[in-house]
Amino acid sequence: MKNTIPIRAGEEIDHDVIRRYVFQHIKGIPNTEIETRQFSSGKSNLTYVLKAGDWEAVLRRPPFGPLAPKAHDMNREYNLLKKVHKVFPYAPEPYVYCDDHAVLGCNFYIMERKNGNPITDELIVQNNLTIEDKRHISTLMVEAMVDLHQIDYKQAGLGNLGYPIGFLERMVNNWVKRYEKFKTDDIPVVDNVTKWLRNHLPNEQEPALIHNDFKLNNVLLSDDSKQITAILDWELATIGDPLFDIGNTLSYWVEENDSELLKESLEITTAQPGFMTRSEFLEAYASKTGRDVSNYLFYLILAYFKIAATQQQIYYRYKSGNTSDPRFARFEKSVKSLLTYANRLIETKTI
Repeated sequence: MKNTIPIRAGEEIDHDVIRRYVFQHIKGIPNTEIETRQFSSGKSNLTYVLKAGDWEAVLRRPPFGPLAPKAHDMNREYNLLKKVHKVFPYAPEPYVYCDDHAVLGCNFYIMERKNGNPITDELIVQNNLTIEDKRHISTLMVEAMVDLHQIDYKQAGLGNLGYPIGFLERMVNNWVKRYEKFKTDDIPVVDNVTKWLRNHLPNEQEPALIHNDFKLNNVLLSDDSKQITAILDWELATIGDPLFDIGNTLSYWVEENDSELLKESLEITTAQPGFMTRSEFLEAYASKTGRDVSNYLFYLILAYFKIAATQQQIYYRYKSGNTSDPRFARFEKSVKSLLTYANRLIETKTI
């Protein structure tokens, strides 16, 4: 199965139990064995591919070990996708939700598998993508985000999804609390970054449906790289300030001449000729939506803090022995680098 690996040690699921559950709850599956594998990417929820003949689906469950309050809410994500996939075709359709812990020991859900290729360095080399191709992919990303933010979320039945009033202040406080809950090392710049964020809250934009994790490795492309086929990982989607979404996206949008503090902490697929710069992406979005992006620096700094807090939570799981995935060992250094870079932006006021 494309873009998958054998299930990692310590993240196994009971094959026979899942087979029985799938045949009991999902219709139209070929009466054959079900093969289970795992996606090679992903650092938060655990995501598996189920395959029976030509039928494929995706199972998502929380990670093992202690979880942050309200994080990894499978029921919320399942119910969100039930509505979003009807108005935003890039979102996968969910099939069934399970809250019976006798099955896997946790809540989980099973959804449609969207076919496509993640945007990676390997894809760019294999498909010999040109500067024009990478510019086109950048444009696709902008257009997909614009389309998402223009959805009438109330008409789509998503009016109760989030709490847009006071959204930014709540995001700052929540992410600071999460970082502090999973703190393992003293990083001197943290206090300055959190103080700056609390003292520079901008006026919020008109709320929209936001993905909250809209980045390259959550986007799938068609085989010819001309169209987006799917946007994945809707765990954090909510109703809130759309520039928060932009900040999240562009915090992962590393440029060729960026600091090593970013390059050693994040994927650097965009750090090559052809991809838009962060400023170009922002200008294209503003041109298509008419939104005021003058306070963008706040959103970018908050996004870097959010990534650092997320990596810190995962590193805490690794250091505590709740996951043995060797990818997570490097987060000890990258958390410090991201917070240092966020503090540098405060001092230089550049994006």
